[in-house]
Formats: sequence, C-alpha cells, structure tokens
Amino acid sequence: MSLLRPALISRAMAVKSLTRPTARLAYTHVRALATVADTVFPANKAAPKPAHSAPYQFDASAPKATPAALKLKSGHVFTGTSFGAQNSSFGEAVFTTSLVGYPESMTDPSYRGQILVFTQPLIGNYGVPSQEKDQFGLLKYFESNKIQCQGIVVNDYATKYSHWTAVESLGEWCAREGIPAISGVDTRAIVHLLRDQGSTLAKLEVGEEVLENKEVVEFPNPNERNLVSEASTKEIYELNPMGDVKIALIDCGVKENILRCLVARGAAVTVFPWNHDFNKDMDQFDGLFISNGPGDPRAAMPTVNNLATAFKNPNPKPIFGICMGNQLMGMAAGLGVYKLQFGNRGHNQPAINMQNGRCSITSQNHGYALEDSVLTPGKGLNGWEKYFVNANDGSNEGIRHLTKPFSSVQFHPEAKGGPQDTEYLFDDFLNLARAEKVKMSSKPFYTTESLIKEVPKPVEVVA
Repeated sequence: MSLLRPALISRAMAVKSLTRPTARLAYTHVRALATVADTVFPANKAAPKPAHSAPYQFDASAPKATPAALKLKSGHVFTGTSFGAQNSSFGEAVFTTSLVGYPESMTDPSYRGQILVFTQPLIGNYGVPSQEKDQFGLLKYFESNKIQCQGIVVNDYATKYSHWTAVESLGEWCAREGIPAISGVDTRAIVHLLRDQGSTLAKLEVGEEVLENKEVVEFPNPNERNLVSEASTKEIYELNPMGDVKIALIDCGVKENILRCLVARGAAVTVFPWNHDFNKDMDQFDGLFISNGPGDPRAAMPTVNNLATAFKNPNPKPIFGICMGNQLMGMAAGLGVYKLQFGNRGHNQPAINMQNGRCSITSQNHGYALEDSVLTPGKGLNGWEKYFVNANDGSNEGIRHLTKPFSSVQFHPEAKGGPQDTEYLFDDFLNLARAEKVKMSSKPFYTTESLIKEVPKPVEVVA
C-alpha cells in the first residue's frame, strides 16, 4: 500500500497539471475526427487504415459535401451539410429526446409527415440493420418496412458505424429511401425554438442554391391530410393464426413491436384497415385493439363512430388502445382533443397510474392529447375516469371505464427502443380477452329439444 500511494499521488499531480486550453484542444481533435466526409465500410469488417494520422487531414478525393438548410415557417434558417437523399421535403418540425433507437423512430408510422430533430448530438454511430424478420414474420429491427418521417436533422452525423447488426450507413439508408438528412446544425437552438413557439412547419432543402434561394414558399401542413389512412394497411391479414385467443386489431399506423407483443403472448391477431366496421365481426373475436398512428385524430372519425357503437354493446368485448387509440377511444367516450405545443416524444416521459400512484417511465410519440378536465376524482363521464397522467405537464396519459373492460394509454408500453415498465398492460388486456373467451365458451351454442315426439291423439269423429 505504501508503494502504491506515491504512484497515485504522482498520477494525480500529472492530471492536475493538464491546463484547460490543452484539454479543449484534445476535445477539438476528437470532434474533428467525427466530422469527416461519409465513408462506407462493409458490415462486420474493419475500416481501412488511414493514410495519415494528423486529426485535421482530409481526403482530397472525397466528394464535396452538399449544402443543406432547415427553413422554418417562422423565418429561422439553419444551415449544414447533406448526408442523405439529394432532394428537398416539407413537414412539421418536431424533436425527440430519445438517446437510442433512431432506426425504430424513423420507421415509426406516428412520425409520418414530420421532419425529425434529434436532441442526441451523435446519430448514426451504429449504422442501420437489415430487414430480417422474426419467427412471426415481423421485422426485428424496424417498426415498419420504410422510413416514415419526411427528413432528419442531427448535430453530428457519425461517419463511421460499428454494430454487429449493421449492413449500411444511416446516410446510405436515407439516400436509398429518398429521405433528406442534414448534419452540422445547432439542434439545441432548434429545440429551444420549438419549445418556445411550438412545433412548426418546415422545409428541409438540399442543393448548392439553398443559401441563395430567398423566395417565400408555401408550407403544406401534413396534419390537414388523413395521415391515419395513409399509414394504415389496405388489406386484412393475420398473424399467429393458431393463437389461443383471437384479437381484432384496427391499424391506424401500427408499430411492428405492438404486433409482436401480442403474438408473442399467444394471441392470434387479425389486422384490419383503420375504417373497418369491426362491430360486424366482433362475435368472431375475444378482444379489440386500437393501434397508434400519425396526425390529427379528428381525421379518423369513422373509427370514432365505430367505437361509440361498440361502447353501447350490452355484452362488450375487452377493448384496449395505444397512443392514437387512446385519443380515438376518448373521443368516442365524449372527450375532446387538442394539439400540444410541442408534443411529447422520447423515452423518458413519466406517467402516473391514478389507481395506485405509481410512476412509470414511458416511451411516447404524439402531438395531440385528450382534453380530460371533466374527469375529476370522484366524477367521471359516462362511466369513464382518468387512468394515467403525465407527471411533467399534466396531460392525459390514459382512460379506463369503471364497469366495462375498456381502457387505453397515450404512451407506448411496447417501447422499442425505450423502457418496458408498462409492458404488463398487454398481459392485462389479453387476460381479459381470455376470460371473455372462457365466458363465451361456457354458454350453450345449441338449443336442446326433446328427441321423443308425442304421437298425436286420433281425432274422435261424432256421427
């Protein structure tokens, strides 16, 4: 111990002698290495050794970076360089605080029509995985089969990726799917703007002329479109048909991991388009699931009307909704909706369970919320009460019926990536559906009748 102590003191003095300017210079060198032009390396192979080791040396043969700019409707312009598709796009600029999971976020149908700003500074460092599917035929690493957002905005694009599942770079993926991407902008400043003035319409512009192009453009609002219809399936399909309990799922833009959470628990899931009238078919199913989805829930009024009819059924089947499903169920129950200033998007949103007071950390992605002020303690609306409440802003995070097997949540219990604190809600729903199946199976499905036929008495004829 006595021999070790002088060595420790010597090391401490050496660290203390490191001046602040020297430390800053070392940090600058590291960041310079992370901002070189994009270089693609085959998956699972080491990158070639550089021809030089000086941190500020650049490959003279590397292609020149294409200028890009994020132009907000408010008039603010953020310039950087393009690392995705060489085309421009419009959308609603929103931000996510997620630290991981950019492939899942970008393929989440709830981001349809939006330009996604990442608050995590470094994006792209683990590349993009393959379109591999699991045993249920669902994508293992994505939430849908394509990029759903209109574009992405990052502070520092990682030019070299490293991960055992990666098959291409983030830049390659964006370019292949026609999605513009910009790097080198101050995403902190963008987030401050969006938090102060609210989510705003934007254009992500790519090309040499982005700085000279001063013309005023019309910013189309994606929320004026029926984004639910765009994201929903066009055909009915089944998953895990041999499951022990049958669930009808209304696809408003469902995530792959929601489907996985159901079928992995033994459910047979039939997926219907967003406007399908499920009331005609509910005798064939043990439960109904309303999925997440993008845009303004008021564009999906056919689903709201179908839910209102289902709520009046004297023999109701269990119904559960997530995200958009929460808003549609709330509207069918008589609640209103409103647009949040900047939405809740990320993996760290606290939701308090009003039944037991427990707070769970949840994954969220929504720009609208239910107006639930009429659901005060001890006073509900048509038998409905608050289920979860956001601990940050007090917005609605779920509703439940007092006597019927109906409930919904605004957050994502399936969370991929993100916390799995509330994944038990899938078990709760399927347990209700299985109980419904047992109840229905105990009822006779035939009418008993006597097999002995009475012989009619002969009619006596009086002469």
